[in-house]
Order: sequence, then structure tokens, then C-alpha cells
Amino acid sequence: MVQLEQNEGALTLRLAGRTILRHAPDSLAISIASGAPQVTMVRGNFRLCDDAVAASPLLLAEVNPAGAARLASADGSAAIAISLDGARLTLAADAPHDRITIAFALDADDVLWGGGEQMSYLALNGRNFPVWTSEPGVGREPGTPLTDSASADGSFAGGDYWTTNYPEPTVLCSGGWAISLANAEYVELDARTPGSLRVHVWSGEVTIDLFEGIPAELTRQLAARFGPRTGLPEWAIGGAIAGLKQGEASFERLEKLIEAGAAISGLWCEDWVGIRETSFGRRLFWDWQWNAARYPDLPARIAALKARGIRFLGYVNPYLAVDGPLYPEAAAKGYFARCLGSDEPYAVDFGEFYAGVVDFTNPAAAAWFAEEVIGKRMLGVGLDGWMADFGEYLPTDLRLHDGDPMQEHNRWPVRWAEVNARAVASRGRTGDVLWFMRAGHTGVQAHCPLLWAGDQSVDFSRHDGIGTVITAALSSGLVGNAFSHSDVGGYTSLFGNVRTAELILRWYELGAFSPVFRTHEGNRPDDNLQIDSSAELIEGFVRWSRIHAALAPYVRHLVAEAQATGLPAQRALFLHYPEDAQTFTIQDQFLYGADMMVAPVITEGAAARRAYLPGEGTWRHLWSGADFAPGWHEVAAPIGQPAVFYRPDSTFAPLFASIAA
Repeated sequence: MVQLEQNEGALTLRLAGRTILRHAPDSLAISIASGAPQVTMVRGNFRLCDDAVAASPLLLAEVNPAGAARLASADGSAAIAISLDGARLTLAADAPHDRITIAFALDADDVLWGGGEQMSYLALNGRNFPVWTSEPGVGREPGTPLTDSASADGSFAGGDYWTTNYPEPTVLCSGGWAISLANAEYVELDARTPGSLRVHVWSGEVTIDLFEGIPAELTRQLAARFGPRTGLPEWAIGGAIAGLKQGEASFERLEKLIEAGAAISGLWCEDWVGIRETSFGRRLFWDWQWNAARYPDLPARIAALKARGIRFLGYVNPYLAVDGPLYPEAAAKGYFARCLGSDEPYAVDFGEFYAGVVDFTNPAAAAWFAEEVIGKRMLGVGLDGWMADFGEYLPTDLRLHDGDPMQEHNRWPVRWAEVNARAVASRGRTGDVLWFMRAGHTGVQAHCPLLWAGDQSVDFSRHDGIGTVITAALSSGLVGNAFSHSDVGGYTSLFGNVRTAELILRWYELGAFSPVFRTHEGNRPDDNLQIDSSAELIEGFVRWSRIHAALAPYVRHLVAEAQATGLPAQRALFLHYPEDAQTFTIQDQFLYGADMMVAPVITEGAAARRAYLPGEGTWRHLWSGADFAPGWHEVAAPIGQPAVFYRPDSTFAPLFASIAA
């Protein structure tokens, strides 16, 4: 029960049996200000600052019989109205104030999670997390050679621990409550001060939904808030999706993998639209239609693969290259976002080429992209899936058909997801077509069936390597995203950073215990090892693709469970063990459903790792069959045998045991 009360001059908000907000003259929890934002963007990397002027302190409080409250300054120059409608809290500042800060109270042992898809930290305590969708950066650790090299041109392209494609203003607390903002404006989730979660919003009105329950129940409630989950296609969980981008030669390479015994569910050729070579690496030609020069007779190729049970996937994003055939068509129809002060289409610098922003606030433009681009030029050619890339680049210095870019920036991934979902639904293909996104914000859960963790570096680095995809899956799964996966092998190869065979082999292991197992050749495929570069890598791919296929009955169960309960496939340990505080900060292993524990090796050169087994009863080691008691264990994990356990009493125990046979 949520209660807003006034006691002895203090305004209090009670939730889950606790006072989570107390505003009193001697401890002001709510403040307002007037801001002057400054936004800098360089190729999708953002930095925001604000010359805010604080209003006078809100020292006076009153609550009327209807439960609404008002805070005001002693001099009458500032005020804010507060109302509670069921479990929805709304705060509205009087003009001209357009900044609201709320300090929620925490107990000393409270742990916070959420923030959308976080790559570096599952627990938010001790840090500040700006909520603004952007490129996550290369390396994401200032002071290291890779990050500093990426930022050396002044672009801050190296990123930091908080930069992410998919931030979200939703926070869960181990104390039994959660908050989720309905706002799309810039937000900061500041947990740097012990005993406090400071939520700072660049808006004069804030709407917050309140929830109470243990973590699993909070996750269920959040999933219900965002809408029902779309299930994964049956074909997508029955083997690996091989990512190859060598034009017509991709089909020959695929056949060699099949001949070697690989279980293949799909062929993903992101270069189906053609390529553009840049200093960053091999990029795509951003005009979303089949490139016949690179893929002759593609529709026939797709049909032949599909007859064998193998689907073909491509690539699309919400921009159109200015030198592509579709650009003048969209420009003539007025479907691009425009420059301030003119009707000229706004062109975004994507690094050695420019592209127009299709304006999805224009209903006609959204319908055109869904029908004419995705519908006719992709689904119509036979594609059964694609990477729906980007969504986080919307600049703030342009003019939209409708709306303020400062409010629309975080909404853009959601609008992009809606366009993809609309195209698929219009052909009755929802649940059969597999498309996946990296960008997101509140509301993307209702449209996007599958996340991928973005462009990790091809290494074991702490903040941008293989281990970050685990944190990404766990954090995004808490806020209603049931299914996540990653580019097996990583993506970003810069400044001499290239894949090793060890990295690919370890990423196979992680990919096999993900709902979808999809490989990627990366941004510089010619400089890096690929899944078919050696007999060792082919053998590993074959083995792990077959293990992924063997797990399909269990994944099918997880898909049904996610649709029924909102619980994700890959789960933070505390979702099933909320009384065990040791599980609260574990982010390098995960429960795969309730019955399997996966502790991947994400440290270079390691042949063992420390793993935690919670709860009561035994856990059975997948490879040896040995039973382990709950607690911490040093587990042997040579390449080919990651630390994986299952519950011996699971109905799927015979299936799990058969994997190691």
C-alpha cells in the first residue's frame, strides 16, 4: 500500500512498509530549478551539461484531504504540486522551473539494480548513471590505452562505465520496492551518497510508478507494465545463426560449416545491402534493399536455404545514406527530420559518410518505412530476420514533424522498435520473424523480441569485453526484457586490438547458453580470426552449435515461462534467492532459468573460476556429474568445459546430462 502523508511538518511517502521519501524543513528531499541544457554529440557519443539555477528551498508543506500535497518556498517564488493516484506519483513544478530532484531514502544494506541495460555494474550503489541513450564507447574505461585512443580526437568515443545504448529510469531495491519513471527526458540516477537515491530529471513534471515485492515479483510487475512478451521463433533456438559477410562467398562458407556437422538455424549476412569501406572498418551501404552486385540472385538463394530449414537474416537501421537511391525518394516526400530554420533535411555525420534521419514522429514517414522499406524490400525479398541497429543517434539540434528533440531522443529507440514490429505484424509474421535491437528506453519491451548487447571490443577487458554481455543480459532482464544475446566473437577491433582463438572459443561457450547463438565477423573481418579460420575454431563452432540446438526444449520452456511470468531467460541469482545477500552483486554468472547455473570463463588465460551456488540441496556439475553443495567453489573450467551446473531434481535433468555424454 502506497501512502502520502504529512506528519509534524514533514511530507512522507511510504511504500513496502517503509518511508522511502521524507521531505521536512531540516531534510529537504525535493528541490526544483530552472535549467539551460548544453548537448554535444559526435557520431552518437553525447555529453550533456546544465547551467541550472536552483529555486528557493521548499520549506512549506501541506496535504489536502484528497491526498494531494503542495510544497512551497517561504517567499512564494517556487512551488511544486504532488499527487498520488493509486501507485502513480506525479510531481509538477510551477513555471518557469523545469528541473526536479527527488532524494529517495535507503537503508544501510539496500542494494539497487536497474538503469536499463548496464554493461559495467549490475548494482548501482556508489555511482551516478545518466539516462541518455548513446553509443556506449570503445573500451569504456578512461585512462586505458584503448579508451584514450578512441577519445583522442575529442569525440569522447571511448565511453565510460555509464554509457549505454539502452538506459532506462527504472530502479529496483533489495528492500522490496521499485520505481519506474514515465519520463523520456534526461535523467540521472545518483546513488553516490550512502542512504540516498537521488533522481534528477530535466523536466518540470515527473511521473513515477511505484511497486513493492521481492525482486522476482518486482520484475514480474515491471514486465506486466510494459506489455506481453513476444516469444522467440521456434527456428531461432534450434541451432546457431552464422554471421558471415563476404557476399556470394558467404554461402560456400556456410556449406562447409554444415558439412563439418554444425547445427545451423540461420545465415546472417548484414552486407546484403552492399558495403562501404571506411577508416573504422568494413561498414554497410545504408540503403535498405538487396544489393544484386554483392549477392546475385539473392531471393532464390534465400528460398533454397529456407527449404532446408535455414533462415536468412539481414540488417537495417533508421537512417538513409545521402548517396543512396532511397534518400531522394524520402526527401521528396518530406520524411526526414529537418535543419533548424530551414526545410533542408538534417544530415548526421556517421564517420566518413552522412545520412538523413527518417522522422518517425511523422506518421506517414513511419508507415512508409514499415511498409515500403522493411515490408517490401526486406520481408518481400524473403528475409526472416535482421539486426535493427542504431536508434540512439537522434541529435537535439534539429526540427521534427512533432515534438521536442530533447524529449524525443530517448523515445527514438521505442519509435524505431514500433516501426519494426508494425512491419512484421502487418504480414502476420509476429513470432516467426526474428529481429533484434541494441538501443532502448522505457517501452521498447512491448515491441522488441530480442536484445543484443551492442558492439563489445574483441577482448576480455573489464568494461567492454566478453564479460559485459552477462551484465547486460542480467540488468536488462530485470526491467521486462526477456531475451538477450551478443555478437559471439565481439565486434569492435581498433588500434591493433584483434581476436584471439581463446576469445572466440570462450564466446562460443557463452553463446550456447544464450537464447539465441549468433556469430559476428566484426568491423574488420580481414584483420580478425573468424569461426571458420582454423580447424580448431570450426570444431568448436560445430560442438557448441549442437549443444545450443540440444538445449532447445529447455529454451522453449524458458520462452513460455517468460511470456507467462515476465521472468527473463538469463536471470540474476537474487531473483530466485532474494534472502541470500551474497547474490546481490554477482554479475559474472547467471541462472539460465531456475534449473541451470552458468558461470562462463571471461578472464584471459583462465582454466578455472570461482563460482557461487546458492540455495539448498546439491548442484550437479554438467561435465563431470559431480555434486556440489551450496557455497563458493573453485571450479575447473578448461576451454570446452565452462563452469555449468544444474539441479539434479529438474525435470530437464536427463536433457542436461545428455549434453555431456
